[in-house]
Amino acid sequence: MAYNERSRHITQGVERSPNRAMYYALGYEKADFDKPMIGIANGHSTITPCNAGLQPLADAAAAALKAAGANPQLFGTPTISDGMAMGTEGMKYSLVSREVIADSIETCVQGQWMDGVLVIGGCDKNMPGGMIAIARTNVPAIYVYGGTIKPGHWKGQDLSIVSSFEAVGTFLAGRMSEEDFEGIERNACPSTGACGGMYTANTMSSSFEALGLSLLGSASMANPDGEKADSAAESARVLVEAVRRNIRPRDIITRRSIENAVTLVMAMGGSTNAVLHYLAIAHAAEVEWTLDDFERVRRKVPVICDLKPSGKYMAVDLHRAGGVPQVLKVLLNAGLLHGDCLTITGRSLAEELADVPDAVADQDVIRPIDRPLYAEGHLAILKGNLAPEGAVAKITGLKNPVISGPARVFDDEQSAMDAILGDRIRPGDVLVLRYLGPKGGPGMPEMLAPTSAIIGRGLGESVGLITDGRFSGGTWGMVVGHVTPEAFDGGPIALVEEGDRITIDAHRQLIELEVVGEELAVRRERWRPRPARYSRGVLGKYARLTQPASRGAVTD
Repeated sequence: MAYNERSRHITQGVERSPNRAMYYALGYEKADFDKPMIGIANGHSTITPCNAGLQPLADAAAAALKAAGANPQLFGTPTISDGMAMGTEGMKYSLVSREVIADSIETCVQGQWMDGVLVIGGCDKNMPGGMIAIARTNVPAIYVYGGTIKPGHWKGQDLSIVSSFEAVGTFLAGRMSEEDFEGIERNACPSTGACGGMYTANTMSSSFEALGLSLLGSASMANPDGEKADSAAESARVLVEAVRRNIRPRDIITRRSIENAVTLVMAMGGSTNAVLHYLAIAHAAEVEWTLDDFERVRRKVPVICDLKPSGKYMAVDLHRAGGVPQVLKVLLNAGLLHGDCLTITGRSLAEELADVPDAVADQDVIRPIDRPLYAEGHLAILKGNLAPEGAVAKITGLKNPVISGPARVFDDEQSAMDAILGDRIRPGDVLVLRYLGPKGGPGMPEMLAPTSAIIGRGLGESVGLITDGRFSGGTWGMVVGHVTPEAFDGGPIALVEEGDRITIDAHRQLIELEVVGEELAVRRERWRPRPARYSRGVLGKYARLTQPASRGAVTD
């Protein structure tokens, strides 16, 4: 439909429509029915610091929409704090919340026939959930990221939420004083905003600039800073113009623009979760994109940003160095981006980047293309007899991304944590955490607590971990997630036994169980499906509907 036909159908489709009565109750005047009705999907909540600072952004966007001649329609979306839920049963709701967020935005936008939507979010699943809804509804839309948290500080050290998780393992290993442990815990999160490294929230928000559905320069702003609200207002003004010009998300989300987004993720050393989420976004936009496409992009894109968790710097440091636009300009000049892709402003990505300098001196957050941290991207797609449909590994930050050792098998997260903290894991071991996939978890919980405990015990370079669950964007180490098929579906990971030898070789993109085929056939005959952990409610519904991780763990 063309501009304003959707809301006009409700308010003007009949000469004396009764639909208007309820709008008058909201303060509308007759002239308002000739204006576009634009939703603001507001993820504000006091559940988490990631989202506690969103209301000022929604207020700024609403005021800007009114000033630009549109009617703002505010509605809420839920959120789950990954950091707070980590290591608990609540973590199973994290990925599920991506689908709930997408469904809630789609329901409001379509149910109220809005002419456009501005989505505001902060915590990890807010971004992909919002973008999935944007792709589904295909009304003019823009994404406004809530902004990063500022770094914490303790004894001269920059802190993030991951510092607190890693401190647990270090403290329990007797390698940290109680004073330092409490100091890190109390000071890791000093403000509102999402986790401050290149973790999942900052990865996805940054990639939306490359995708073309967020304003350039907006992703690395800190939530408490005034420029963040100014950016939300400018986003609203840009959206009103996009509504008038009928620029739609599926005009912007194409195979080439998704490649731009994934290229940026690789260049910045972003989260493994981007693999799962871009499979889902592509599915929602009906764009062909597979695991093999990630590997194709990885091989041609170097890592040029020195950002946590694999590097030194935080999102605020990236912002001072020029932010995402500066990274994109380096990539564009190197011929690694499709500069002709359309953005929400109506201009191409290359046109948007025209005034960005080719480089910024006196900083080492963003490297020149000929002096990268790593010559190839960091998110490798591994396959082998343990993951015939694929798995995802983050291979940066390691001296040697190859390990071969005995399997230590756990069917839940807590058992693995007990073994790690009880000093029952030795260098060379390969932990197998299973029945944690989209169906088996259910909800594919993140394994930040076990991986952080491994780092805290000083085993990050010498112990491997594979799982059919996920990892936090803050994870690093010899870890492989998203193993598909998952254990719940009888994937090979369900057949691993204690002491089996497993090889993880990122150089060869290999994950292999060194057990002969005849023995595996015997084990498969013995294997029996497990009952679902949840049969009712949202987790039960998700487990019944979800697709495998190799297809984005989508539910539609």
